[in-house]
Amino acid sequence: MQQGTEEIIMAGFGGQGILFLGKVLAQAGMIMGHHVSWLPSYGPEMRGGTANCTVILSDHPIASPIVAEPDTLIAMNRPSVDRFQGKVKPGGLILYNSSLIDQVKQRDDVRVAAVPASAIADEIGSPRVANLVMVGAYLKNSGILKFDDVLKTLPSIIPSKKKEMSQVNIDALKRGFDSVH
Repeated sequence: MQQGTEEIIMAGFGGQGILFLGKVLAQAGMIMGHHVSWLPSYGPEMRGGTANCTVILSDHPIASPIVAEPDTLIAMNRPSVDRFQGKVKPGGLILYNSSLIDQVKQRDDVRVAAVPASAIADEIGSPRVANLVMVGAYLKNSGILKFDDVLKTLPSIIPSKKKEMSQVNIDALKRGFDSVH
């Protein structure tokens, strides 16, 4: 990771909220004054197909939105781990949804953290917030975004049609943060 720059790839099945996960990180970064790039990518199936997006957060202008070697991989399913784990920079981080992925092949040059995101979301009562559980887990390890700052900006990031989910979203973020040691 460059000083003041973080490159992240988030990936999973369509319908797991991957693009929204990226938007939360990107919009929180913008609100906090960072230069930001958010680049979505998904197959024609959208729901059920694979989806991924990249986010770059930086204290400096971003020359290109392309992320070839991310600092962090947030993987919500096995195909995403298989596709992207080898691209994570040495010294980087792999966060994976251990509710859907039994384990990740260990690399000696990266940190790996299992996050039972889907199970936590089910416990909270809303399976759809597994993505925000992963945001919380990411924030525990982030050097560029701070939990309290994202928590403060979360209400402005959530679409108005989902405002009734505010407390569930906050709970998911907190539980994700607390799930990583």
